[in-house]
Amino acid sequence: MNSPASSALDQLLAKVSQLVDRIESVLPQPLSAPDWAQAIAWRYRKRSSGHGVLEPVRHVAAMSLDDLKEIEPQKEKLQRNTEQFVHGRPANNVLLTGARGTGKSSLIKACLNSYASQGLRLIEVDKADLTDLPDIIEVVASRPEKFMVYCDDLSFEDGEPGYKALKSILDGTVAASTPNVLICATSNRRHLLPEYMSENLTYKHTEDGEVHPGEGVEEKISLSERFGLWISFYPFSQDEYLTIAGQWLSSLGASPAQIEAARPDALLWALERGSRSGRVAYQFARDFMGRQAAA
Repeated sequence: MNSPASSALDQLLAKVSQLVDRIESVLPQPLSAPDWAQAIAWRYRKRSSGHGVLEPVRHVAAMSLDDLKEIEPQKEKLQRNTEQFVHGRPANNVLLTGARGTGKSSLIKACLNSYASQGLRLIEVDKADLTDLPDIIEVVASRPEKFMVYCDDLSFEDGEPGYKALKSILDGTVAASTPNVLICATSNRRHLLPEYMSENLTYKHTEDGEVHPGEGVEEKISLSERFGLWISFYPFSQDEYLTIAGQWLSSLGASPAQIEAARPDALLWALERGSRSGRVAYQFARDFMGRQAAA
């Protein structure tokens, strides 16, 4: 039989073990690799405990490059860079900037679907979690797949920590870049940071007429310059908008006659929304076909 002293010691050790388990559960844990066979796209998320985890995206948007109209130059640039990347040739980190709803995010999704069979994978990271980029890259560095680390609608306010982290990862540390990781971001801001009228006063004028930006402006430009490939998107004309609306209507099963008949409604829809973007065209197509199905 156990003595009372031995029994008390066992109880104490059990309580200590429970306490240690609780402490370990709230301490930062290294990011663990998921089962990469589960998906072609992943989201990096922070748990309430502060632990990071890569969650599989079960249903990736069924977007193809042929679905995207009126952005042929942009498609060609991203396709060329992506092909270089998946085939192990030198490729650049990519910054897609421009007007809202013009296909920046859709082009990324379409590229993923097009090149997934060749080993392309995507990891979506929120701006708030960019400080964890080194941990994510360490997990995937030894994998045979090619990973596009994607941050959507990226922009920073002054002093945000993710700004410095991303800047270092792109081109600012002593470590060599990882050949199977490509950083890709979309933004409505070319320089990713707010720009103020007062910054114009920091420009210096030399005697021979040259203009030199101040240090604050240089700092803002320095991040976007670390993306080797800039792809710019522009607002669509009326004809381009109608072409895009027709493409989405066709993909949803509309006949040529229905597409032609929908043109006035498509223009009215854009007028009410105050935009002729590709996103507005897609939303119109879904609304129009939904009403047609109910009729």
